[in-house]
Amino acid sequence: MESSGARRSRRARPSRRGLLYGALAAVTVLGGTATGTVYVTAQAHSGGRAVSSAASPTASPSSSAPVAVSGEASVEPVVQPTVDHDELLAAAMEAVDVPDGVEVAVAVLDPESGASASYGDGSFDTASIVKVDILAALLLQAQDEGRRLTAAEQSYATAMIESSDNASASELWRRIGKAAGLDAANERLGLTGTEGGDGMLWGLTQTTATDQVTLLRQVFGEDSELSDASRAYLRGLMGQIAVGQRWGVSAAADGSSWALKNGWLPRTATGLWDINSVGRVTVDGHDYLVAALSDGNATQAQGISLVEAAAVAAVSVFAGQDAPASGAASVPATASS
Repeated sequence: MESSGARRSRRARPSRRGLLYGALAAVTVLGGTATGTVYVTAQAHSGGRAVSSAASPTASPSSSAPVAVSGEASVEPVVQPTVDHDELLAAAMEAVDVPDGVEVAVAVLDPESGASASYGDGSFDTASIVKVDILAALLLQAQDEGRRLTAAEQSYATAMIESSDNASASELWRRIGKAAGLDAANERLGLTGTEGGDGMLWGLTQTTATDQVTLLRQVFGEDSELSDASRAYLRGLMGQIAVGQRWGVSAAADGSSWALKNGWLPRTATGLWDINSVGRVTVDGHDYLVAALSDGNATQAQGISLVEAAAVAAVSVFAGQDAPASGAASVPATASS
């Protein structure tokens, strides 16, 4: 855009003793003989198999079967390991060069497991990443009206997403009802930290990285307010971004296995850049949803480099990639979106 804008836990190791016993018993000792039925459950740490046995009603205390005559059997707790993905992402981000005065936030979701991680907080100008949200709102409204997008709407949508055309975005912004329409759609889509920009300043919509991942989940997930057809339509456009705009989260993908939307906005008051990127990337056949937002960048290239490094760091939490420090932008971008 945006010429229209103005602004940890311990895991118990397998026991070398072989078995732990948990016993529930009703036992009466008469003349040195245990009577009743004793149920003993043994679990082998090495294989995780539960084995049950019943002691004979006339078994003596010297029987080889484990018998709890009184009290409860001692059971060593097995503590499952926990992973703090936010901490892992914070550690990965330590390798990313974030210049003084620059703010950055990144979030990632593994749709298959549902695990997620985020780094940084606060709200950011959307710049042109809001165009995904605008189209999602338009598609929701069309669904409610039981209709398909008109030919004109489809033309605007294609130009808005694939080429980041601002005039098309402004037209669709008006059609959805500007900020009020966007906010109403976002309430249904589950975005809680996003607020539409004033008047025609759609590029100054405020959002968070976690909200953008929530939106991506609506586009790329199955449990969505958007219909199958609406999701497929949006995904298709995000997979055909103009060549000069194929930077950002795509840096974390295998080759061309991505679908994205970027935003870049030079602020007239400061001369500094908002640079954002959101989308789906595929690594080793596994999909991840990523949003990287930044503001206060001295140059456009610096901001592109930063969000790319942040995206790689985020995906590395789940895909095991190395998280490089930011360097030169991989793809030159145009001066406005």
